[in-house]
Amino acid sequence: MKTYVIERNIPGAGSMTQDELCGAASASNAALAKLSPRVQWNHSYVAGDKTFCVYLAEDEDAIREHAQLSGFPADTITEIKTRIDPTTAG
Repeated sequence: MKTYVIERNIPGAGSMTQDELCGAASASNAALAKLSPRVQWNHSYVAGDKTFCVYLAEDEDAIREHAQLSGFPADTITEIKTRIDPTTAG
């Protein structure tokens, strides 16, 4: 499985209520259930009119299929090649 960050343009995402976020997560989970084990949702960041979602997937096509089934856009899909953090400096 590869790691991807998906940028989704969703107007008003940052002002969604907890109930609306719950509904969005439920819609995503329903799509994931249909695609399992080809794609897994790790977590998302919600900011302004965007979400940035971290997924594990076989390939970009699995991400696009999830977007189609869930009804959420996948405006930019970026494969993560490696990860660094403060401990990378040694």
